[in-house]
Amino acid sequence: MSAVIFILIVLATFCAMEAVTWLTHRYVMHGFLWYLHRDHHQPHGGFFEKNDAFFLIFAIPSWLCIMLGLQNKVYWVAAIGFGVAMYGLAYFIVHEVIIHQRFKWFTRSNNTYIRTIRWAHKMHHKHQGKEEGESFGMLLVARKYWLKARRDKKNKLPQL
Repeated sequence: MSAVIFILIVLATFCAMEAVTWLTHRYVMHGFLWYLHRDHHQPHGGFFEKNDAFFLIFAIPSWLCIMLGLQNKVYWVAAIGFGVAMYGLAYFIVHEVIIHQRFKWFTRSNNTYIRTIRWAHKMHHKHQGKEEGESFGMLLVARKYWLKARRDKKNKLPQL
């Protein structure tokens, strides 16, 4: 397998993971695995959440694809694993560091994209139950959130 094909598979997997994340968030986390995701929507004490178990739900298949793909020289499988792992890293940075600020690595930003994803996520979290909800994605958000972020930035409203 050529390096170009490998990289294309990694990038295609990364992009496909946004749809997988949306579907998983909407129908699994807000569905039959709500008991793991609930504490992410409702106030609780402590740093860790049951919701953090979803890290393993995605990390284990990624690791297995990478390990088994490389061991058996089935490089397209390893490329899928790397794509999932890259999306996991992006998820960690965007969701845990930028949006929820569980790690205080970055200060508030006036960047329109960051304002947009933070607003979309805030709208997602305004629903504390599993039935109602909006904005289940992470990296791609609806146009209405972009419009709101641009309007707030233009009116010099502070970052959330």
